[in-house]
Amino acid sequence: MPKLTLDPDRYFDPDPTQRPMARELYETVADLPLVCPHGHVDPRLFVDETATFGTPADLFIIPDHYVFRVLYSQGIPVEAMGVPRLDGGLVEEDHRKIWQIFADNFYLFRGTPSGAWLTQELSEVFGVDEKLNGETAPAIYDHIVAKLASPEFRPRALYEKFNIEVLCTTDEAVDPLKSHQAIRDSGWPGNIRPTFRPDAVVNLLTPGWRKNIDALSNASGITVNSYAAFVRALENRREYFKSMGATATDHAAISAYTAELSPSEAEAIFERALRGEVTRDDAHRFTGHMIMENARMALEDGLVMQFHVGAVRNHNRVIFNRFGPDKGGDIPEHSEFTHNLRPLLNKYGNNPSLTFIVFTLDETTYARELAPLAGHYPAMRLGPPWWFYDSVSGMSRYFDQVMETAGLYNTVGFNDDTRAFASIPARHDVWRRASANWIAGLVVRGLIDMEDAREMVVDAAYRLAKRAYKLE
Repeated sequence: MPKLTLDPDRYFDPDPTQRPMARELYETVADLPLVCPHGHVDPRLFVDETATFGTPADLFIIPDHYVFRVLYSQGIPVEAMGVPRLDGGLVEEDHRKIWQIFADNFYLFRGTPSGAWLTQELSEVFGVDEKLNGETAPAIYDHIVAKLASPEFRPRALYEKFNIEVLCTTDEAVDPLKSHQAIRDSGWPGNIRPTFRPDAVVNLLTPGWRKNIDALSNASGITVNSYAAFVRALENRREYFKSMGATATDHAAISAYTAELSPSEAEAIFERALRGEVTRDDAHRFTGHMIMENARMALEDGLVMQFHVGAVRNHNRVIFNRFGPDKGGDIPEHSEFTHNLRPLLNKYGNNPSLTFIVFTLDETTYARELAPLAGHYPAMRLGPPWWFYDSVSGMSRYFDQVMETAGLYNTVGFNDDTRAFASIPARHDVWRRASANWIAGLVVRGLIDMEDAREMVVDAAYRLAKRAYKLE
C-alpha cells in the first residue's frame, strides 16, 4: 500500500538559502498555542466531556462544504454525501458508503488547500499511515472509528491536545448562548467564547426576517416595533454577549457600502420592512447604515468589529432550495472599498479605540485599496486571506500585495474560520509555514535581520491575533 508521508519542509521555498532559514523560523513557532479568534465550530461539542464527533463521515464530510463542493463539481450528488435535505428527502444514510465515495474520489483534492488539511489531519491527528483511496478506505474508516470511540478523541480532549488557548464561535444575535453557559457551569477550563453576529436581523431581505425580529424581541426583552427599539435591542444583546466572554462581533455584506441615514430615514425603512414592503434599495441602504451604527456601538462597548465582504451567497439556487445555505454555492464578487468605506472611516476610523477588521474575497483590492487604507487609518486592520484564499498560494499573494503598504502590524495574524474542528491545527500550520517562508525571504533579500525575523514570525503566528481581538 502507498504510504502517507508529510514533507517536513512542505510549503517552503526551494531556494537553498531561504529554505533552511524558513525551517528555522517555523520551528520557533510550530508548538505555540493556537489562538482561534474567528470560526464556526459548534459550541455544543464542548458542553460535556462525553460528547463525540460521531462517525468519520460526520467529522470529515457531511458538515464540510469545502469537501462536498469539490465532489459535487465532479457530478457526485450532494445526497450521496449524506447532507440532509430541507424537505426531508432521501439521502445516503450508510456512512461507510459515504466514506467509500469520498475515498474513491480523494484524488480530486490533490494540490488543494482541503487536500493539504485533510492529509495532515489523517496523518497527525489520527495516525493514518497509508494514503486514502478506494482500496484503503475500509481499513482507514475502521481505524478512525476506533480512535473516535476513545476518550482521547473526544472534543474536549482534542481541544487540549491541539494546544488551543482560546476558541471563538460565531453566534446569531438572538442565540441564548445556552451551550456557552453550560460550558462555564461545567467547570472545564477550556476557553470557548461567543461572537455576536447580527446579519439575520440587519439584512432586511433575509428569509424569515420578521420571525428573526420577533426572536430578537424575546431575547432582549425589548419589543422591537420601531427602528429605535431595534437599536436598543441590538445594544442589549451585545452587552449580553460581552458578559459571556465575547470580544468581537462579525458582520457580512456583499458590498462594503457604508452611509449614514437620518433617524427619520432609518425609521421609515424599518417600518416598511415590518410591513413586508421593503425594497432592495431599502435593504442596501439600511445595511450600509447599520455597519456604521455597529461601528458606533463598538466604540462604546469595546467589542472588536469584523467586516466580511464580497461573497455572493447561495449562487446555485437548486442546491440552496434543496439543502439550504452554506452548501458550497458561495462565489466571490468584485468589491470596492475606497469610496464605500469612506463614510465609516471618516467618522470613526481616526479613533484608535475602534478595531475594525476587514476581510474580502476580492484579492484585486489588496494592494490597490485595502493595504493603503489599513496603512493609514488607526482603527482599521486587515484580516488574513479568507475562504477561497486560505491556502499557501493565497497567503503568499497576500504577503506580497499587503505588507509593504500596510505593514505586518496593521494585520491581525491568522484565524482558521472553520466548522471542521479537527482541521484547526493543520490550518494554523499552513499559516505558520507560509509566514516563516515569507519572513525568511525578507532576510535573504536583506530587508530585515534574523533578530527581527524571529520577532515577526511569533507576532504573525500568535501575538497579533491575541492583540487584535483583545484576547490577551
